[in-house]
Amino acid sequence: FQKISEPTIAMQFIVNDSPLAGQEGKYVTSRHLRDRLYRELNTDVSLRVEDTDTPEILKVSGRGELHLSVLIENMRREGYEFAVSKAEVLYKTDERGKKLEPMELTYVDVPEEFSGTIIQQLSERKGELQGMSLASDGSTRLEFVIPSRGLIGYRGTFMTSTKGTGIMNSIFDGYAPYKGDLNYRKQGSLIAFESGESVTYGLFAAQERGALFIGPGEKVYAGMVIGQSGKSEDIELNVCKTKHLTNTRSSSADEALKLTPPRILSLEQALEFIDNDELLEVTPNSLRIRKKILDSRLRKRDTISRNAKSGK
Repeated sequence: FQKISEPTIAMQFIVNDSPLAGQEGKYVTSRHLRDRLYRELNTDVSLRVEDTDTPEILKVSGRGELHLSVLIENMRREGYEFAVSKAEVLYKTDERGKKLEPMELTYVDVPEEFSGTIIQQLSERKGELQGMSLASDGSTRLEFVIPSRGLIGYRGTFMTSTKGTGIMNSIFDGYAPYKGDLNYRKQGSLIAFESGESVTYGLFAAQERGALFIGPGEKVYAGMVIGQSGKSEDIELNVCKTKHLTNTRSSSADEALKLTPPRILSLEQALEFIDNDELLEVTPNSLRIRKKILDSRLRKRDTISRNAKSGK
């Protein structure tokens, strides 16, 4: 009998509690969510679903980001509305009590001029280069053993670094001793400061701070992530801010405000982008990234307490 692969990655599926909850989805309650996930177990043998201490949160484990993203996409097409957390790897302990983590054997085919960049990036994510050879088409083949968590959120960076020419495949390679802490994302988020509808004037000022994920005329709420910051820290912005009216009228004044087209994230890109303190709000019509704690003051208080615990 073919051995069934054990889950290596887990996500939290959470009842959507954002200010825009229940406006687009057909099935929104914890009962709907639980019934649908447990029904999936009848056909998906690699999936695991567990109840948590909170009725609104279910822990779902699978064989990788792609495995879980297919389930999320199917559920949103069926009319479900919910939120998901960042994917986390499932650790184990050996008989001596040492922490073990899942490893992936990863093959990368890239043009030679990008090989140095990819080696550096994967080494920063705790990857170890096992072999390097020249393929028949002139590209370089790299073989890495890398922790599964090192590949979380990397595919988008990989495609950008290789200008869309790289090919990456990975396969589960067993468990190995924990390789140490990782920094997933070097850039912070742009966060909406107040609820309302985004306007061109507010977005024009915001786009100088980083890449936007939304355009004008979209509903936003306080604590919603509207873009990626150019710096490492999060920045709060007011994208609902309208221009103050004056007695001076100019027909061309607002026409001069030119917005850069927003970066529309796919489901996979959004799952890769979210950080540990963020959630992805999934509805049949929309994908919105938000902070777990929407209130900015409570968020800052939580950050201070977490830094104090970790000794920073």
